[in-house]
Amino acid sequence: MDASTLYAVEYKSGDVADLQGFFADLVRCETRLYNALNDRLRERHGIVTSQFEFLRFLREHPGARVADLAAEFAIGAGATSKSADRLEKQGWIVRRTNPADRRSSLLALTDDGSRLLDAAEATFTAGLSELVEGALDRSATAAAARALRRLRSALERDQVGTPTG
Repeated sequence: MDASTLYAVEYKSGDVADLQGFFADLVRCETRLYNALNDRLRERHGIVTSQFEFLRFLREHPGARVADLAAEFAIGAGATSKSADRLEKQGWIVRRTNPADRRSSLLALTDDGSRLLDAAEATFTAGLSELVEGALDRSATAAAARALRRLRSALERDQVGTPTG
């Protein structure tokens, strides 16, 4: 089997996708979007993208545990706990004893964290819209979102890339 067979998938439409190129484009796009949004959030709100995402997750999942954040973002529990420590130190989240398991804590946004998230979300959404809509029309954005959602779902279902620590 030659290299082009190993790294390409033929679709019913006859198009050939270079999987290594797909991976490179996916990772570079993610990195550039993440960095651009990180810069805007830091400049305007004093937080970084990972903090914004943690706060947003906690708004949607009040009472989540560190393990829940780690699973959602596919990062180690130790790094997640340290990130939660930093958010708590800033007064943006609070830890409460988990009544079902005293060894873990339940995390929740504080009022300051909610206010920060509301302000940062406007910056994030405007920045993301500007960056994506400047390159893709609605149809292409919707198609990319569907494809990435399916890929993510399959990876999560099969527990691919789940950290061990």
